[in-house]
Amino acid sequence: MRRPYSLMSVSPAQGEIEILYKVVGVGSRCLAACAIGSELSVLGPIGNAFVARPERPNLLIVGGGVGIPPLFFFALAMNSDKRYRSTVLLGSEVPFPFDTCRSKLAVELPSHCDLTLTELETLKITTRLASEQNMAGCYNGRIDALTKLYLSALNPEAIERTEIFACGPTPMLKSITELAVQFKLPCQVALEEYMACGVGGCAGCTVETRQNGRVAMKRVCVEGPVFNGRDVFF
Repeated sequence: MRRPYSLMSVSPAQGEIEILYKVVGVGSRCLAACAIGSELSVLGPIGNAFVARPERPNLLIVGGGVGIPPLFFFALAMNSDKRYRSTVLLGSEVPFPFDTCRSKLAVELPSHCDLTLTELETLKITTRLASEQNMAGCYNGRIDALTKLYLSALNPEAIERTEIFACGPTPMLKSITELAVQFKLPCQVALEEYMACGVGGCAGCTVETRQNGRVAMKRVCVEGPVFNGRDVFF
């Protein structure tokens, strides 16, 4: 069966996409064994996407673990639209698989939290990292704690202009959605689910949602993967 992967970057001019993955089972092991020039059967892109709104131009982009690649892509895509300003917060319990450096970009966080991703720093995208593994320059804690620290430092006017975009493990997304409720912010979450068919036929990736008090099962592959966080973590 197919495996669902998110895109980390796209180069239309070169006709290339980039995917970051970890070898954890048979499918990813087969993918890692492919040689340059191999042909793969790919279905996509599928589903919906994050949607930024001009009335909320401050994008708070929060990623954890395997949720990092699609948010890296989102940050790169939004950087070309000068109406928006992105702040990226990323958490990982393994070493970040990116080049890192000390950031010179200001952010509403303690000065010792200054490690960032070199590529995003070069593009002037403010980024900070979190980990519970005592990595130098990272916030020593979970990504939701770093997110709360950041939001607590914002003034009311900045809060009114902010929207959260998150992807990562389900417990993390639930916690980030709870923060969104606490700070009265809209929050879009990209869910992680196994997808057997990817076209909505098998209903193997359904999640329970609730809108206006009514429960509905939604297919992540075609009606997601992006949902209003409040609809999923009601």
